[in-house]
Amino acid sequence: MTTLAFATLLAAAIAGYAWNRRAASVIRARDGRLHSLSGYHGLYSALTVLVPLVVVLLLWLLLQGQVIDWLVARDAAQELAPLGLGERQLAMTEIRSIAGGRVFGTPKPWKLEAAERLVSLRSLSGIAMLAVLAASALGLIIAARRRVSAGFRARQNVERIVSGLMIFCSLVAIFTTVGIIAALMFETARFLDKVPLSEFLFGTNWEPQIPIREGQVAAEGAFGWLPVILGTMVISVVAMVIAVPVGLLSAIYLNEFAPRTLRAVAKPVLEILAGVPTVVYGFFAILVVAPAMRSFGASLGIPVAPNTALAAGSVMGIMLIPFISSFADDALSAVPRSLRDGALALGATRAETMLNVLFPAAIPGIVGGVLLAVSRAIGETMIVVMAAGLIAKMTINPLDSVTTVTVQIVTLLIGDTSFDNPKTLAAFALGMMLFLVTLVINIFALRIVRKYREAYD
Repeated sequence: MTTLAFATLLAAAIAGYAWNRRAASVIRARDGRLHSLSGYHGLYSALTVLVPLVVVLLLWLLLQGQVIDWLVARDAAQELAPLGLGERQLAMTEIRSIAGGRVFGTPKPWKLEAAERLVSLRSLSGIAMLAVLAASALGLIIAARRRVSAGFRARQNVERIVSGLMIFCSLVAIFTTVGIIAALMFETARFLDKVPLSEFLFGTNWEPQIPIREGQVAAEGAFGWLPVILGTMVISVVAMVIAVPVGLLSAIYLNEFAPRTLRAVAKPVLEILAGVPTVVYGFFAILVVAPAMRSFGASLGIPVAPNTALAAGSVMGIMLIPFISSFADDALSAVPRSLRDGALALGATRAETMLNVLFPAAIPGIVGGVLLAVSRAIGETMIVVMAAGLIAKMTINPLDSVTTVTVQIVTLLIGDTSFDNPKTLAAFALGMMLFLVTLVINIFALRIVRKYREAYD
């Protein structure tokens, strides 16, 4: 029904667009004047139908499940009343499963009746939704058609609607960000009620534990985040050591020295790396890179851990190469052609022009891209989950096994979790610190770009 509802809205919008545009064209042919183009009259009708009815449809889909569950629970109140809250929720879940065709065992007769009631209410809700949408769409199309006239300011009305949509989308983004920050701050405050702030910020041990039984010894855990952030920094440094030189040199070559035919092929191939899923990089790291490093280290007599920061960082660096290369190429391309031509006219070689003219002029954009890549490396999850270790260590040895903030967040929130103990709440504290670190890096990158940006006429 949902697909049919959206198809109905789309068909109504297209019909309203065509009807209003045709009417506006007739008026223009007859009177010889029209305030707005015919296309704006059609867009006004389409937006008049789509905007309010999409909101109605989304609200309907959001609320119908709760309303239907309430009606089913009301009809089965006699059977549900003796049950506790948890048992009542399990019964409703079983009823929904039976309504969906998933029957396990022999359900009680009242549950079968409730499931049939649920199916009928869903069907009735779908029919009512289609009827309301169709009737509303027809009314809005007719209302929009009546407004078509030679003096109707369709363009201004369309721009007003589009402006409202953009403001709404901006507010959604803003409130989503505020909601994320508020959730992190709330859960972090709960964590700090159980663990002192000084221990979290300056502790050198990370062993999150909770007691399984009363009186258990050594189950309080240690929540110092320094080993975790140190492992994150080690992997990020390894990634940037690989990504920055390769990305910059590839961008310089493709921008200035590569033939056009080679650039037309090499640049898309390089950017394909940006579209590879991170889980594929993780498989590559754990199945190819890590065993190769262990074999090479064994041949040299150097001990290499099964999961190393070097393997995870190296593959992460490969993932970041197109990111840095794209930023650097865009920054070099933004330098005015006159600077390049002037340097060449004065007798400079292409290498001297790149080193002394183009690269210095593009430094703000390049540095901004590198710092944004650093924030991407710090926040990367899948590669380090698969290729890095799980034990936090105070070490900077890239051949050792380390853990990262993202690995610990995933580990702490795996499985059924109860958000009333320090072990689980520690994930939110780590997320808050990761958010602050990446925020500082992004602010620093923006300040550099704005401070050293060159404006050319």
